[in-house]
Amino acid sequence: MASPPPSSLPLIFILLSTFLSLHHANTCSSINNSAPSSSSILPPSHILSSLQTLPLHGFLHHSIPPLASTDFGNIYHFPPLAILHPHSLSDISRVITHLFQISSASFKIAARGHAHSLQGQAQAHHGLVINMESLREAMRVVRIDDQQVAYVEVSGGELWINVLHETLKHGFAPKSWTDYLHLTVGGTLSNAGISGQAFRHGPQIDNVFHLQVVTGKGEVVACSKDQNADLFYGVLGGLGQFGIITKARISLEPAPKMVKWIRVLYSEFSVFARDQEYLISIENTFDYIEGFVIMNRSGILNSWRSSFNLKDPLQVQATQFESEGRTLYCLEMAKYFTPPHEIEAMNKSVEHLLSELSYIPSTIFLSEVSYVEFLDRVHASELKLRAKGLWDVPHPWLNLLVPRTKIHHFNQEVFGKILTDSNNGPILIYPVNQTRWNSKTCLVTPEEDVFYLVAFLSSAVGEGSLEHILNQNKRILDFCEEARLGVKQYLPHYNTQEEWQSHFGSRWEAFVQRKLAYDPLALLAPGHRIFQNAIATPC
Repeated sequence: MASPPPSSLPLIFILLSTFLSLHHANTCSSINNSAPSSSSILPPSHILSSLQTLPLHGFLHHSIPPLASTDFGNIYHFPPLAILHPHSLSDISRVITHLFQISSASFKIAARGHAHSLQGQAQAHHGLVINMESLREAMRVVRIDDQQVAYVEVSGGELWINVLHETLKHGFAPKSWTDYLHLTVGGTLSNAGISGQAFRHGPQIDNVFHLQVVTGKGEVVACSKDQNADLFYGVLGGLGQFGIITKARISLEPAPKMVKWIRVLYSEFSVFARDQEYLISIENTFDYIEGFVIMNRSGILNSWRSSFNLKDPLQVQATQFESEGRTLYCLEMAKYFTPPHEIEAMNKSVEHLLSELSYIPSTIFLSEVSYVEFLDRVHASELKLRAKGLWDVPHPWLNLLVPRTKIHHFNQEVFGKILTDSNNGPILIYPVNQTRWNSKTCLVTPEEDVFYLVAFLSSAVGEGSLEHILNQNKRILDFCEEARLGVKQYLPHYNTQEEWQSHFGSRWEAFVQRKLAYDPLALLAPGHRIFQNAIATPC
């Protein structure tokens, strides 16, 4: 990508770069007296050879397996030159420090967790991929006081499903989740981590006490809201642009044993949205609230979630409900409890909450499952899709955050005009109340207190399917832009720096300052295409 003209860059960007250039000579010795000049551009093969000389506890892998040049999106395929399998924090720090000191701005680094990215964000074309799952360390659960407050200290390369199982041994669990738990801690914290608990607890990035980060200079920095706070909030939701998360302390709460899991259907979006917004506004509500759209389907068992227990007559009645080709809206709720002493109170609470809603009575599904089974529900669907060879297909997902005041217009246009045939995967749609969220992180959201997550989780199966879905996604984005809805992308993807500048809006200048401070060569996370070139060049 060509660099934008100077006139398109904010003034602070130009001033900071000029300042760094003027003080360049004075800081050279503190970086590396023997480093080559900025005009010396080492070829990738030389850089790779120099990396091989570093004393590492892990190892560099040069025979690149196909998986290293793909991700869950399965749309972009950029092979790296090497993969680092770190066995210690010092491996990551030593490699990045070396690349920074030799001014190898063209040799990019991508931290790869479980590679659930969609647009090549876990890849580094002709660069270095760091396999973060190699860095796993023993987890440590710590109780802070006698008031049932605790945290778990965990490696950035650990999977959330493993965090769940470990913390449950101590009677605790994280407060906020993603729908899919087979993702790394560092990966979701670099984005946000949003699910049906976010209306109450905020995203996962709002439930972190402390981080250990390796910056784009190779520096190992401990940070929290009280220590190196600028880096702490920059890394949370910062898309991997300022550092690699190598360790995190995650806030915990006492864990329930069971979940009352409920789904109901609506035929009118206005009623569906009203009930969702009501539920997230009250104090004594469900513990989890999501929703999804069912496009032109005849039965609600065609859901991606799961099949409920059909022994109850009400469940059988619900399976016989016919949509008659209509677009339906499903409200999904969950209430946590621990039997036997909480069963009665839970049932009374659920009964009361359901009595306040205006769903189609004959469509109610209810089930009781274990807490683990509920949280890991998507993995069950994954196993079924893998068995059919339908998991490793392209996933041209589109995730949007839509302001509450615009969601009805969005629904009319998108689900009434743009999406006219059966969708190619689940469509999530549910509101969150960000008044309880931390606004200091790098996550970009609409400017209203309540907004909706709308996630088009499409799978491209069959010839021409990928092109069709990508065109459909473009139509949706074009509509949002033309209608000035104030929509923001979640898990954003843009091709130009001007688009990224528009995405961040008034927060762009602070984003650039952080990049200059923590990754001035723009070594990290090249797949986002935010900074293709160095912000400043060291000696």
